Amino acid sequence: MTNTIKHVASPLARQTLLDSSLTNPVAGRKPIRLLPWLQVIKIGGRSIMDRGAEAILPVVEELRKLLPEHRLLILTGAGIRARHLYGVGLDLGLPVGALAPLAASEAGQNGHILASLLASEGVSYVEHPTVANQLAIHLASARAVVGSAFPPYHHHEFPGSRIPTHRADTGAFLVADALGAAGLTIVEDVDGVYDADPARAKDAKLLKEVFAADLAKTEGPLPFDRALLDVMANARNIERVQVVNGLVPGRITAALRGEHVGTIVHTGAGR
Repeated sequence: MTNTIKHVASPLARQTLLDSSLTNPVAGRKPIRLLPWLQVIKIGGRSIMDRGAEAILPVVEELRKLLPEHRLLILTGAGIRARHLYGVGLDLGLPVGALAPLAASEAGQNGHILASLLASEGVSYVEHPTVANQLAIHLASARAVVGSAFPPYHHHEFPGSRIPTHRADTGAFLVADALGAAGLTIVEDVDGVYDADPARAKDAKLLKEVFAADLAKTEGPLPFDRALLDVMANARNIERVQVVNGLVPGRITAALRGEHVGTIVHTGAGR
């Protein structure tokens, strides 16, 4: 009898995918950038959205003026309501995998608010599956799309902490790196990363440039999720992220134009 089974020649056939000597020749090359023209902007929940109209409306107006210049994926984080949710959930004994999607729902609410304010420009809010599978077609119709910055780990969130460690900053970076975006700008209410907590230390020094690996060795507070430093170490496309103060008019615009107006955090990509 003739063997009609078709075999696909591959160095990975019948071999372990954990063997780096086999996988590196196949996967060690630079990945294709899916959306190299995309700029990803993460808007802080507690730092921007929780401040209400006084902070949100100037940011929205600045984003509106950027639309002719860039195509944007605007991602929103969760704010103080998520912290209240954590408190209630922990008191009830909910596991971290149950807390993660609940907190993510507030990030989505902030996204809906932002998208509504930009609706006159054709901007809409989309859920995670749409960002993953249909973002390109949405951006062919509009100059920007709004989504939740929380990664959709949800019930699969790592159980190493009672509070979800992978929050909005981490989620925004994972999306930007996976899509091969042109850049990621994190918008907060501080000028960038300091060597000490600026709210407590008057002599805290702003770090204009820093490597994620160096920040990972510190123990002080950061203006973004500390888990972000872990995923930065494995970045494939995004080589740097800029943290800017969204309460200062023009900072977001300058950052997207390549100007150094905050703290630039260098990742592990390209090293």
